Amino acid sequence: MLSRILALADTGAGAESESATSSATTVERTWDVIVWNDPVTPMDVVVVILRRIFGYSTGRCTQLMLRVHHEGRAVVWTGRRQRAEQYCVRLQVAGLRCTIEQAT
Repeated sequence: MLSRILALADTGAGAESESATSSATTVERTWDVIVWNDPVTPMDVVVVILRRIFGYSTGRCTQLMLRVHHEGRAVVWTGRRQRAEQYCVRLQVAGLRCTIEQAT
């Protein structure tokens, strides 16, 4: 089961080129990818999913998982909206609850 989840999380992982804006004065807003706590997904699975999707170290993934566990949520990535949406979909396909919101 875990291998199937991880295989699904890897789909669409190819490198995307991000298009440049037409105006140099346009300031792009950044977006946060937020993972929410759920009572179902084991903590070690969360660590593996974060590591697989973002390529973070095991220590960093463990810190993020513990923040989710103790605080109910954690910002796991910040950047352009399109990329944030892609990460959010991949996390959802892997079985995690996540959303995006504008970074403050």
